[in-house]
Amino acid sequence: MALISVRFWGVRGSIPAPGFATVGFGGNTSCVEVRAGDDVVILDMGSGLRMLGESMGRAPAKASLFLSHYHWDHIQGLPFFGPAYNPASALDIYGPVREGRDVRSILSGQMVAPYFPVTLEAFRARIGFHTVADGQTIRIGATRVTASELNHPNGVLAYRVEHEGKAVVYATDTEHGTAADRALVALAHDAEALIYDSMYTDDEYTGSKTGWGHSTWSAGLQIVQKAGAKRLVLFHHEPTRTDRDLEALWNTVKGQGGTALMAREGETLEF
Repeated sequence: MALISVRFWGVRGSIPAPGFATVGFGGNTSCVEVRAGDDVVILDMGSGLRMLGESMGRAPAKASLFLSHYHWDHIQGLPFFGPAYNPASALDIYGPVREGRDVRSILSGQMVAPYFPVTLEAFRARIGFHTVADGQTIRIGATRVTASELNHPNGVLAYRVEHEGKAVVYATDTEHGTAADRALVALAHDAEALIYDSMYTDDEYTGSKTGWGHSTWSAGLQIVQKAGAKRLVLFHHEPTRTDRDLEALWNTVKGQGGTALMAREGETLEF
């Protein structure tokens, strides 16, 4: 039995990308479910969170949700997360303070008129809102979740989810080339997998995307090698890339050797 399983419910960046051309890898935005023993950790609440909620059915849910940051593609699934409306569910939402506002204050801002017809008060689950900061470790049952500040406009946290000596690291929406790289190498030390923002190719990044807050698969490979992590998982796919584009990119990455994987909606990894 796996100590840790990781299921991808949303793998796109910036905006959902539905349609026939993206059905293979999926079009939902960032949402990753980590099950570590009896503990359920959900990383980001993009549009993929809706399907994750549907998979839980009508049974009471108990989960801890960790937000990397508050850009819309990482929070837009919350109003459509079924368990949040179940009074028997118990949810804890963790996120950083930004611009002097805590996680509850920020999330409530997307559920107000005229943007949305109901407020956070429509939720019936028992929901706790908690602040998490750079370097902090949160205990979720027998699981430890450690945060590290990386490099993205308006800030971003990466997370290491560790259970009985096995760990996966989630580092989306980060741009390489700063001191944050060293922090990520330390966070990903000996991890089973680094789920990493691989939105751009090297040519795209150097051509016009420098400073946009995203990274490349080649930078991810370098961090994995320095950290001694076992595999790189390419994540936060550029929304205009079709399945054919991602397959071509994947063939390029495979040509470099190693044990890299391409995140695919609905896929589960077990460690």
